[in-house]
Amino acid sequence: MVGNHEFRISDSVITLTLAGNMYNEATKHQPRNPLEKKQVDRTSNKGNTKASPRAAKKVDRISRQLKVHYAKKDRVSVGEPHFSTLLAELTTAFSLNPQADAENRTSHDMDFSWCTTNSSGFQVSEFILMGLPGIHEWQHWLSLPMALLYFIALGANLLVLITIYHDPILHHPMYQFLAVLAVIDIGLATTSMPKILAILWFDAKSISLPECFAQIYAIHSFMCMESGIFLCMAVDRYVAICYPLQYSSIVTEAFVTKTTLTMVLRNGLLTIPVPVLAAQRHYCSRNKIEHCLCSNLGVISLACDDITVNRFYQLALAWLVVGSDMVLVFASYALIIRSVLRLNSAEATSKALSTCSSHLILILFFYTAIVLLSVTHLARRKFPLIPVLLNVLHIVIPPSLNPMVYALRTQELRVGFQRVLGLGEYVFRK
Repeated sequence: MVGNHEFRISDSVITLTLAGNMYNEATKHQPRNPLEKKQVDRTSNKGNTKASPRAAKKVDRISRQLKVHYAKKDRVSVGEPHFSTLLAELTTAFSLNPQADAENRTSHDMDFSWCTTNSSGFQVSEFILMGLPGIHEWQHWLSLPMALLYFIALGANLLVLITIYHDPILHHPMYQFLAVLAVIDIGLATTSMPKILAILWFDAKSISLPECFAQIYAIHSFMCMESGIFLCMAVDRYVAICYPLQYSSIVTEAFVTKTTLTMVLRNGLLTIPVPVLAAQRHYCSRNKIEHCLCSNLGVISLACDDITVNRFYQLALAWLVVGSDMVLVFASYALIIRSVLRLNSAEATSKALSTCSSHLILILFFYTAIVLLSVTHLARRKFPLIPVLLNVLHIVIPPSLNPMVYALRTQELRVGFQRVLGLGEYVFRK
């Protein structure tokens, strides 16, 4: 664990907080005259903590070596051989009195630990992703279904993109939004699944702080973008069913471009403070995350300073962005259902509902999973595996589920798949 930390040195002298504090602790009880020395000798067997002159001289010598060696360095790795040797000598020097009282020694260790953490800026250099909590022994078996879902997500969404691009019949706003959703699904799955599979297959658990914060940003951005695209698709279906005559003049290619860019910019900018605030926290001791990926709440829970601002912004982002999208999506579909039920023709009603059914299924799954994830996170202390597993599944299942649902429920897309795969002529003959 020591190798995973480093010292950030202020004023270019590490001994201000390491050797200096140990030296002061070692010398503050030194006897100043022979009478005091005799008194110290008489009470030394009673368990008082007194450092010998030999220990004080050794600490002083090592502190000078540290000053010379690290005077021009801004950061010192604890794993550096020379530093580790001097640190071991300092520890040995301070413990030269074998009769030290255990309680006093514990008190000193606490003081030294506090001083090192707060004064010298002790900071971990990487995090360790432990995987799925409670099932570390057999979690590698879950890698097979996860890898299968990931490859299905990549293949199916790439097929959707290629089909929409090559088939002119699918060059309509509804399918253009579907193409944007496919891009977001690929990005969401790719930012997380390779690292998860590396943990489960190769035990590659370490991740640097910049990589972890970048993953936090990517996950939050793509999650919010997916919610935003669902809102755009709901508005598209609302206009198509409730205002069919004005649909072609309202939902144009320019409308698709503007709404897509708005959602990308909104979510890309609003999620920037999440990793920035996490990077400003001080991670002084713990670096093990009971998760397969860098979740914001899991990372900031390791911080040694106050994380109230981080929690507040996480909550505000969830309610203002995802929460508002969810309310508007369900409001749109409530208006759609009300408008459909007023139709006199049963055939028109059936056609309108079939047009929205695939979209509504994916929306219900996406937002239901978010609500369940939020609820189970509150009970993570009793059941730590459930929120972590739901978080991982929520990242990999929607990207693999979205194209399959649309392929099964949308005839135009099924025909497009058959043409791209060269099955159109065979199906026509059959």
